[in-house]
Amino acid sequence: MSQAHYFLKNQRAVEAAPDDRPLSVSARLKQLQFHHSGKFRVLQLADVQEGPKVSSDTIRLIAAACDAARPDLVIFTGNQIAGYDTSYEKTFRRRRWSTPLDSVYSAGLSMSRWVGDALQGLTPGGKKSQAGQVALPEDRTQEPERKREYELQRSADAVRKTIAQIVEPLVERGIPFAVTYGNHDFQCGLDTDQLDAIFREFPGCLNPESTAATRSDLARPVPASGMSKQKAFVCEPGSFALPVADTEGKQPIMNLVLLDSGDYARQGGYGSPSRRALAFLSQVPARIGRPSILFQHMPIPQFYQLLRPVSATTAHAIQGYRSFDKAYYVLDDNKTLAGSFLGEGVSCPDHDSGEFAILKQAGYFALFAGHDHRNGFVGSVDGITLGVTPTCGFGSYGPASSKRAARLFEFDIRHPYQPRTQLLEFGELVGRPSSHRAYTFAMSYMPTSKGEAFNLLRKPSILAGNLANRVAGYVSSHSDRSKRDRT
Repeated sequence: MSQAHYFLKNQRAVEAAPDDRPLSVSARLKQLQFHHSGKFRVLQLADVQEGPKVSSDTIRLIAAACDAARPDLVIFTGNQIAGYDTSYEKTFRRRRWSTPLDSVYSAGLSMSRWVGDALQGLTPGGKKSQAGQVALPEDRTQEPERKREYELQRSADAVRKTIAQIVEPLVERGIPFAVTYGNHDFQCGLDTDQLDAIFREFPGCLNPESTAATRSDLARPVPASGMSKQKAFVCEPGSFALPVADTEGKQPIMNLVLLDSGDYARQGGYGSPSRRALAFLSQVPARIGRPSILFQHMPIPQFYQLLRPVSATTAHAIQGYRSFDKAYYVLDDNKTLAGSFLGEGVSCPDHDSGEFAILKQAGYFALFAGHDHRNGFVGSVDGITLGVTPTCGFGSYGPASSKRAARLFEFDIRHPYQPRTQLLEFGELVGRPSSHRAYTFAMSYMPTSKGEAFNLLRKPSILAGNLANRVAGYVSSHSDRSKRDRT
């Protein structure tokens, strides 16, 4: 039975016996915890990357993946917002350190007042606008600062519209979610604390308030999420940890850590996490004395250790990115799992921030990223599983429509640090796209065997072997075009 047939069968069963309870078992239990069955599920959504007019196929994939996987939690790993969309042309920032919007803040605009007013739909004058929308200031020509404030509020409305659409399938199904950020989110003109505030408007958001980050060593409640028993360790917007409890909901078993991996470096290329975030990363596992899995947007240079340098004329060779662009690569079959695919050079920072060394020393068993829309591979480096998830969105570049996917993780209480994972692909879950847009997907590497790849939706028996052998990608093809810096 294919995944699509399995999904349809489940749908008929749900429709025959409607249930008003949240689809997420953890939501019913009011905290993230393993079920009595011994399972715990997470769904990763990478690079939604949409403007205010979100593609219907993006929403269809998110909804179908949620129904098929029935996750306890959905994690968005950055670039939810296409900050370069034309809707943000008045507030667009290519880089954080070079923007005309700097004058807004240097002129003394109160950030707390702006955030409060924008979220309540107030005009710059403090009056409520119709239908919660921002009204145009009466005099725009003589008050440039208020004009900029007005444009920021318009961008906030556009961001809110995007977020409302992409989380609607989760809210409808009662699935909590957590969010970190990438290199395009901030380009709309809003900083991550402002984006965080908008996400928290929606039921189920587990992002803790960054004001709690003054003591990152204390576990704090997340009251706005509706998960009354859930605690979080907070560093800064997009960087926090969520403990997952045992089947009784009493003892923590592991941490789900989200990290803001940065955006751009002043010297060129991509940036790295802040020093504070890296310090937090090193401390998290010790907070509960349990290992952790990390989710972030940007891959790190160690991902290249899963690749094998080859000559430029080698079949399916992909050129590396920036500091790695003098070589061509293919996947190293001895280090990556069957079904993995490489469609573009790994777009990581030029310099090693020391993050991987922290992961090894502090007690992390895996790191999963997004960012590279055409890549989907999983492997092991020095005992740590590294994986990348392709885009789930239809608003930007990527693989063929059938290969855009969400990634499912299934953790088992018997070996919680050896999760199994697979990609839930649009072609299997949904079928054909509703849009007539052409999605090109040049073939470069076709796995000859799926090996230990499996279908988690069928609840197969546990596979034997170490962590690397228990993590399998459910993928089948990729592109040979290397990524260029699109900003």
